[in-house]
Amino acid sequence: MERTIAIETHGCKLNQADTEKIARQFSDKGYKLVDIEDCPDVIVVNSCTVTHVADAKARQALRSAKRQKSNPIVIATGCYAERDPAALLKMKSVDLVLGNKQKGELTEFTKLVIAGRLSYNQFEGKPTSNSRTRTRAMIKIQEGCNQICAFCIIPRVRGRERSIPVELLIKEIELRISEGFREVVLTGTQLGSYGFDLKNVDLTRLLTLILENTSIERLRLSSVQPQEFTQNLLDLWEDPRLCRHFHIPLQSASPSVLDKMRRRYSPGLFAAKVQEIQDRFPEAAITTDVIVGFPGEGDLEYEQTLEFCSRVNFADMHIFPYSVRPRTTAAHLHDKVNPLEKKERMTRMLALALIKSTTFRKRSLGQIRPVLWEGTKTKDGVFSGLTDNYLRVHTSSQKDLTSKVTLARLVSFEDGILTAENIL
Repeated sequence: MERTIAIETHGCKLNQADTEKIARQFSDKGYKLVDIEDCPDVIVVNSCTVTHVADAKARQALRSAKRQKSNPIVIATGCYAERDPAALLKMKSVDLVLGNKQKGELTEFTKLVIAGRLSYNQFEGKPTSNSRTRTRAMIKIQEGCNQICAFCIIPRVRGRERSIPVELLIKEIELRISEGFREVVLTGTQLGSYGFDLKNVDLTRLLTLILENTSIERLRLSSVQPQEFTQNLLDLWEDPRLCRHFHIPLQSASPSVLDKMRRRYSPGLFAAKVQEIQDRFPEAAITTDVIVGFPGEGDLEYEQTLEFCSRVNFADMHIFPYSVRPRTTAAHLHDKVNPLEKKERMTRMLALALIKSTTFRKRSLGQIRPVLWEGTKTKDGVFSGLTDNYLRVHTSSQKDLTSKVTLARLVSFEDGILTAENIL
């Protein structure tokens, strides 16, 4: 009898790339990939631990998974499982805990659990469900981080930086193309330093080789810091296959807070790089991350960030309240922000983010953009997809648009929904 598995993925695109590898591991062992609602035999929660909210979301997902009628084997993996396996071991709903370093052994440990030979857990020292639509493939080019930002737990749960050799990445992209994927998203913890541990290659060279040696239709980067956008790197976006979406994390626009965070750029450098990108590619979408309430962020520092963000034409802003992570430098900093003050600052920053998002989409109306359609959203033939500059759009079609790239005109933006008309 064919066994079934569902994977729930929390957090970043790097976790999504890991999920795709996990799915292939189980598929190679004869498992069928299904949705959680289909009562699978095994449920894997690939967790995030970037904030205390992410931890809570993982625990909730694990408890919910065990309540399925199929009484599935529930496995916790990912960054939370790497950071604090003991906390997950205490949960009655969890059958197996494996950190990031053991993700490659998931199928073997699952086999032991099923066979009844493993009665204990093994470990070292907006969630997305898995998609079976062949549209966008997440490919990890690098893992780990050497920068050790004060607020970030990722270096501890992902380790030091390691780059994946170019030839292996080319082969993986070719495999994804043969499987029907139309877009590849290159993921990693610190993409800008790709290749520092390899010979004669960096991020610019890698992108050049991918464009020269593969036929992938759309290539996208997950995140790059502002100081890493060199002239040679930006020149590559003259190729339309590189999606004109740039995710550039800001975190704060206060020089003093950035210094405490140990970030390697200034607000001035950030603004200059964004302006350079927008001058060269006016329709590009710039998205960012902002942390509110970092220790030492007073009214002045917060207002500096708010005012800075109000001047930049962001397409989307992802806002996070600062969350203390154990074993990070920031956990030992004084001048913590009062929770009520942090909440009020979050409300104001989120309001600005909504204005920015709405303004960018309304300004995009009338544009004709390539859209990769992912599948139907409703039974009425409404398809959902992403433009090259990372705008979620919807369209009605009697034809099956799943996994197709079409040109579409953006025609309306109402109630948070961007609607497009296909140009066939």
